[in-house]
Amino acid sequence: MTAIWPNIISALFLGYLLGSIPFGLLLTKAAGGGDIRDIGSGNIGATNVLRTGRKGLAALTLLLDLLKGLAAVWLAQRYLPGAMSFAAAGAFFGHLYPVWLKFKGGKGVATYAGILFGLFWEIGAAYAITWVGALLIFRISSVSGLLAALMAPIAAAYFRQFELVPLLSVCTGIIFWKHQANIKNIINGTEPKIGKSKA
Repeated sequence: MTAIWPNIISALFLGYLLGSIPFGLLLTKAAGGGDIRDIGSGNIGATNVLRTGRKGLAALTLLLDLLKGLAAVWLAQRYLPGAMSFAAAGAFFGHLYPVWLKFKGGKGVATYAGILFGLFWEIGAAYAITWVGALLIFRISSVSGLLAALMAPIAAAYFRQFELVPLLSVCTGIIFWKHQANIKNIINGTEPKIGKSKA
């Protein structure tokens, strides 16, 4: 066990560094859109980037947030044997709590997808199908993200990846916690649909 500790620490550090890259903020600023944290919900994720009216920028943010989670797990698998789950956790928490932004990051839905595809692609596929399917049905980003997050530990159990269930249960719980305001809005019927601005 002692021999794996350097890999675990390195994986956590690597995952955190990759996960903490605030692509939504960087892309919006580079495109002349100002600080995304001053727009809509103040979040740095793709949904809030979409509120700037730049669909392409929002799609790129979504893709890059997903890829940074996937990259963290892939690099750990290749160079840090036995530490994939720690790289995944590092990337997830890095996105949610980036040190560069005073620990105020995104809500983790896209980065969660990336780490799931890296850990076990079938779980990632179940997550993505749930995410896209719910988005097409409800047209509410938070609803689709929450349902997809709920699917992750269920899919892990279904595919008999039981060692991943504790980690994914924690990640899902944190995503629900980060969406507290959205859940209240959903219950009240005031959560905005995709394409509609948020005051």
